[in-house]
Amino acid sequence: MSLDPHGRRLVVDAEQDGLRLDNFLTALLPDHSRSQIQRLIKDGHVRGPGAPRASSAVHTGQVYEVEIPEPAPASPEPEELPLRIIFQDPDVVVLDKPAGMVVHPAAGHTGGTLVNALLHHVRDLSGIGGELRPGIVHRLDRGTSGVMVVAKHDRAHQELSRQFSDREVEKEYIALVWGVVQAGRRIDAPIGRDPEDRQKMSTRARRARSAVTRVTYSHHLKGVSLLNVAIATGRTHQIRVHLSAIGHPIAGDAKYGGVHRRVAANLRAIMRLERPFLHAARLAFTHPGDGRRVEFESPLPPDLQSVLDEIREGETDDA
Repeated sequence: MSLDPHGRRLVVDAEQDGLRLDNFLTALLPDHSRSQIQRLIKDGHVRGPGAPRASSAVHTGQVYEVEIPEPAPASPEPEELPLRIIFQDPDVVVLDKPAGMVVHPAAGHTGGTLVNALLHHVRDLSGIGGELRPGIVHRLDRGTSGVMVVAKHDRAHQELSRQFSDREVEKEYIALVWGVVQAGRRIDAPIGRDPEDRQKMSTRARRARSAVTRVTYSHHLKGVSLLNVAIATGRTHQIRVHLSAIGHPIAGDAKYGGVHRRVAANLRAIMRLERPFLHAARLAFTHPGDGRRVEFESPLPPDLQSVLDEIREGETDDA
């Protein structure tokens, strides 16, 4: 079965059995919001069993074809979107990216991105990233929230890019994962495109790039572990792939096995998650202007904090 370059052929596995079609597709097409997926379904760009509707339940073994129309090329437009800026000076902008926001325009997602918001809030961004990615030095997944740095001019962009490349930037995340993971765990496994699903990354890829993930802190709750995770490399989906590969996927991560249809009573709050429980909590780098070592932090956003609080309350009730 062949599709054009903008098509996707997706097969439902056992973990996804029973999900709504729009939720299933949103999990496997992370660059598209749920509303965009619903529009694709409504406009007839999704083919599968019966007459696909957003609310249709998917079942193991079913195959869906998704046609993603080629977007009309356009320069990103400034958009007055909410954006929490943590720090700003003539060289850099440090911000707290909300979950659900794509970093830069991509196929099928030309508006509502972090770049669109930056063009409204910041008028002097670096052009080195190109017309569609001004100032962007690194990325966070659409479903990942947290701290990012953006360059405001080309010299700052070049220096920050060098620091990321030379692994001089410290990046620490907070993740809630299934099972028990001990602090000190080190995962050293190259990552590349999954040989069976090009929409996913994998440690089983034929062509892969080195990646190292370290668990620097762990707090065990009943059935899950709250982790601090540090990475020097920044491969696509790195933390999600590595934790899934060792059998401890991130809670709420449908793409890498972190969504369970049945959970223990003390963990029911996890069912509210609409994205992976993954947050970029800390970022440290050498300031490209004056050479100071600077560090920025972002607290857990309310959607993740409320889930964690409820799980902890359940632990107290059981005590």
